[in-house]
Amino acid sequence: MSLRVARAAWARGWGAGCRRGAAAFPPPPPRAVDVAELLRDATAAEEEPREAAARRPPGQCSVLLFPGQGSQLVGMGRGLLRYPRVRELYAAARSVLGYDLLELSLRGPQEALDRTAHCQPAVFVASLAAVEKLHHLQPAVIENCVAAAGFSVGEFAALVFAGAMEFSEGLYAVKVRAEAMQEASEAVPSGMLSVLGQPQSKFNVACLEAREHCKTLGIESPVCEVANYLFPDCRVISGHLEALQFLRENSSKYHFRRTKMLPVSGGFHTRLMEPALEPLEQVLKSIGVRKPLVSVHSNVDGNRYMQPRHIQKLLVRQVVSPVKWEQTMHAIYERKRGTEFPQTFEVGPGKQLGAILKSCNLQAWKSYRHVEVLEDDGA
Repeated sequence: MSLRVARAAWARGWGAGCRRGAAAFPPPPPRAVDVAELLRDATAAEEEPREAAARRPPGQCSVLLFPGQGSQLVGMGRGLLRYPRVRELYAAARSVLGYDLLELSLRGPQEALDRTAHCQPAVFVASLAAVEKLHHLQPAVIENCVAAAGFSVGEFAALVFAGAMEFSEGLYAVKVRAEAMQEASEAVPSGMLSVLGQPQSKFNVACLEAREHCKTLGIESPVCEVANYLFPDCRVISGHLEALQFLRENSSKYHFRRTKMLPVSGGFHTRLMEPALEPLEQVLKSIGVRKPLVSVHSNVDGNRYMQPRHIQKLLVRQVVSPVKWEQTMHAIYERKRGTEFPQTFEVGPGKQLGAILKSCNLQAWKSYRHVEVLEDDGA
């Protein structure tokens, strides 16, 4: 798409939502974002034919990756505040959320920021603020973006960036999602275990035997299953805490090289999150979802979203489905030998998605960059 279209899509995604009339969402502060003033005539642009984008040399194209829960750190956002509109983003977020997200992001405490109800909105807003920094420093990256993907809650940020939903509505959906997942996680002692395996690792057998172990402890309908496919031989397993402890104690039996409990409050991306489905489904029905102007890949199957109804359907299913990130990386970066790879930018806190990309596709990773959000890098 052209630079004018990119600007229109990006600003429409978070700006126009601040002026919508839907009574279901809290209004932003007066004049928080004036889209007409910011864009002037940019919103009159029409989408460039996809054929023109296809003619662009691959090395001049870009891909944006949006991180998910677990990447949050106290201080995130400090490196973004001098860029246009970032404070306006946080002002609009305060109106939607009802609390000062910028203060929490900058000063913590970490325990409060780590709460699912807080960290999902915090990562969402910080990631889109990082896009604003990137847009300011390297507008051609936004102009030449051909694909985006977000890990779990990061998928909402990717869709806002791509113009599929407005910022305020996307953030409100994230708020509802995060609070519902927080409540679901508190109902059952559960968690997530990162597992670095080997080619001979038996993930499915391990999960099955962990569930059987839980039954011997009197746990009915125990949950233990792969929740994230990260890169070859690396998975995150979610489920009851007793099941995860069993896997840690028997890791050598299943040829696991390393296991580590993740600092999250529940067994995400499993049926333990079913109580969160209805609240998210209801809020997504009230949102005006559009076809993305940039290809956005779904966590559920790694495929590009083709229709708005698919977005609403799969964002709900994603809550109880494994994140197929490894498959998504293959879908985005698969190409003929000798073809250049696009530039990749991780927009948001942490560099976890870059590390995963390196393990999935070393050649693609060589064109990877991270947009700093913690400190002002003086760029």
